[in-house]
Amino acid sequence: MHNESIDDQNIASNEPLITPEQLKSELPLRGAALQSVRQARDTIFNILDRKDQRLFVVVGPCSIHDVDAAMEYAHRLQVLAEELKDTLYLVMRVYFEKPRTSVGWKGLINDPHMDDTFKIEEGLRKGRKLLLDIAGLGLPTSTEALDPISPQYLQDIIAWSAIGARTTESQTHREMSSGLSSPVGFKNGTDGGLTVAINAMQSVSSPHRFLGINSKGQVSVVTTKGNPYAHVVLRGGSAGPNYDSVHVAQCESALKKGKVSSNIMIDCSHANSNKDPAVQSLVLKDVTHQILEGNQSIIGVMLESNLHFGNQSIPKDLSQLKYGVSVTDACIDWEETERSLREMAAKLRPVLPERTAPL
Repeated sequence: MHNESIDDQNIASNEPLITPEQLKSELPLRGAALQSVRQARDTIFNILDRKDQRLFVVVGPCSIHDVDAAMEYAHRLQVLAEELKDTLYLVMRVYFEKPRTSVGWKGLINDPHMDDTFKIEEGLRKGRKLLLDIAGLGLPTSTEALDPISPQYLQDIIAWSAIGARTTESQTHREMSSGLSSPVGFKNGTDGGLTVAINAMQSVSSPHRFLGINSKGQVSVVTTKGNPYAHVVLRGGSAGPNYDSVHVAQCESALKKGKVSSNIMIDCSHANSNKDPAVQSLVLKDVTHQILEGNQSIIGVMLESNLHFGNQSIPKDLSQLKYGVSVTDACIDWEETERSLREMAAKLRPVLPERTAPL
C-alpha cells in the first residue's frame, strides 16, 4: 500500500512567524505617536465628511526600500506639512508591499535585504519601527493594504489606506477593508473603468464575515461592522488618463448612480501620468484648475515623490544603489514636490473655505 502524503506537494517550507500581539508588544504605539495617529484619522474623516475644507495629499516614495532615506524624507515633509497646514493636509506615503505583474522585488516586508532571502519577520519589524518613528514626528502615514495578513501587524499606525487597481475587484480585499479602522481609497480598475471600484465601495460599507487571523496569530472568523469612509481614487488605466474634468464629471455621475460616496481622489501618477514622473506636476495643476473652476467633489490627491528624481534597477551589488532614488516606479524629486504643493496651496487658499459638498 502506497502511504505517500498527497498534501503540500508544492510547499518547500512553512515557518511560524511572530504574532501581531508579540510585535505590537515589542514595538508599541503609545504616547505622542498614538495621539498623532488618532488625530490624523479624525482629520481625514472630517475632510471626507466636509467638516474640514482642506484637501489631503498622500505624497511620498512609490515604495520604501531604505528606512534612513525614508526618515530623511519624513523630516522634510513634516516641515512642509506645517507650512501648508491651513490649506493642504499632508500624509506620507509609506508603501511596504508591491504588487508585481509577474515577478520582481515585493517590498520591504517580504524581502528587506533585497537579495531574495525573504526575512519577512525582520521586514515586519523594520516596517513597524519606521511607521512609529514617522508618527512620532506628528506626520500621518498611508500604505496599500495588499496582503490580508500584514494589517494585523501594522494597521494601527496607518491614517489612510489604499486598495490598488489589481486588488479592488478582490473579495478578500473588500472584506478586509470593511474592518479597517482607517479611511480607505479604492482605485479604479486597470482598464480605467469605475465599476469595480463602485462595487467595492458598496461592499465595504457592509458587515462581513471571513477567515482571518487574530492578534495571537490564530485562524479565526472575523466579523466586521463595515467601513463608512471608502472613496474612489482615479488613477487612469489602459485607455489613458482619467483626471480631467470630463472624466471627473463622469465619475461623479457614476458614484451618484451607485449611491456611494461622491468624494474623489486623483492619483497624479500611474496611468494618469503615463508613468512619466515629470507629468505629475501637470496633473496637479489641472486638478487645481478644476477646483478653482468650481469642482466640489475632489477631496485629495496622490503624488509619487522621493528625495531624488526617477528610478533605478536593483543592482546585484547593493552598495551601488543610489540614495533616495526609487527602485520601483519613477518619482519626482523633493524640490519639485515642494514647488508643486506650495503653488497648489497658494492658489487654493482663498477658495477652499467656500467649498460645499456636491449634491
